[in-house]
Amino acid sequence: MKCIAVYTKNFEQFSDIYEQVLNTPLADNEEKEVEGVMISESGQVPANYLSRMKVKPEVVVMKVKGQPITILQHGDVFEILLPEEEFEHAVLQ
Repeated sequence: MKCIAVYTKNFEQFSDIYEQVLNTPLADNEEKEVEGVMISESGQVPANYLSRMKVKPEVVVMKVKGQPITILQHGDVFEILLPEEEFEHAVLQ
């Protein structure tokens, strides 16, 4: 799975830029700014990463309805986890 980190703790701000983040082309470990918010392509996450994060009480786990995308919120960051093929599809649109 690929991970895109969005550095904000504000859910409304994250929601406002979510689609734009998915459509922003990023190279491995590249950072960009989207509407004043830093985002970065954090590379591959281990297969057990989602399972480990789900059990932490400080982590909010959200699923995108009808899509294989999971969003984790913890601290001052949202992490968008998506399968490799979804990541490539999202940035090619």
